[in-house]
Amino acid sequence: MEHFDVLVITDQNLRYQQNLSERRIAIIVLRSTSWPRIRCVGEWIAQQILAARAGMYVEIDVP
Repeated sequence: MEHFDVLVITDQNLRYQQNLSERRIAIIVLRSTSWPRIRCVGEWIAQQILAARAGMYVEIDVP
């Protein structure tokens, strides 16, 4: 079983500020900083974290 970490952030500029090639972590970017909005879709975000794979980069729209 491969081990890697998942970074969940709201910084939408990360991909422009950092070299993300050859990383062993998955990055999930939430496209909102509003905690009430994020909390409403917490279960869905948790599913995305469980489905994440090493090297993956995903931006999630938070309604």
